[in-house]
Amino acid sequence: MTNNILVLYGSYRSDRVGIRLANYIVNSLRERGDDAELIDAKDIGLPMLDRMYKEYPKGSAPPEMEKLAAKIRNADAFIFVTGEYNWGMQPGLKNLTDHYLEEWFWRPAAIASYSGGRLSGAHAAGPWHGTLSEMGMVVISSTLAVANISAALDADNKPLGSGGDALARAFPRFADDLSWWTEAVKRQRALKAPPY
Repeated sequence: MTNNILVLYGSYRSDRVGIRLANYIVNSLRERGDDAELIDAKDIGLPMLDRMYKEYPKGSAPPEMEKLAAKIRNADAFIFVTGEYNWGMQPGLKNLTDHYLEEWFWRPAAIASYSGGRLSGAHAAGPWHGTLSEMGMVVISSTLAVANISAALDADNKPLGSGGDALARAFPRFADDLSWWTEAVKRQRALKAPPY
């Protein structure tokens, strides 16, 4: 069963290395037969949150916001790829996510974190779990956590060294977990409409 999965990434830095992890995930999901798309907050370029999508009168939201809303509504699942900024969330990804609410409801989400150091973005992954749950997503228990990101994936998004080997070993379980929840949610939504 093919799943439509959005992989969301939010770094605005000029020397982004975490994009390698986002691209690795997209490519790996496609190899498994899923329809995966990278949603890069920097490319979309939403402004700092002023109005949420739902606060615009129908049909008057900016075109890039409208287009992304449709993609979110049509997705079966989401993967949030986040770096760790001073023990916290990546602001670009949080800003993009906060523009929407109901569009996220009743689908599974997964978290992939990374850092340039040894903690693998763990300080960002924890807050994301609570945030995504509050936004109506079911957050799966499996995570990907990549330390020393520049030493784990090369410029072509290929696993490198022991960190890359660890990522390649961890990815199948992560993807299987997300796939299981995605298929379960799709079946339930076909049987019964969400309660709100």
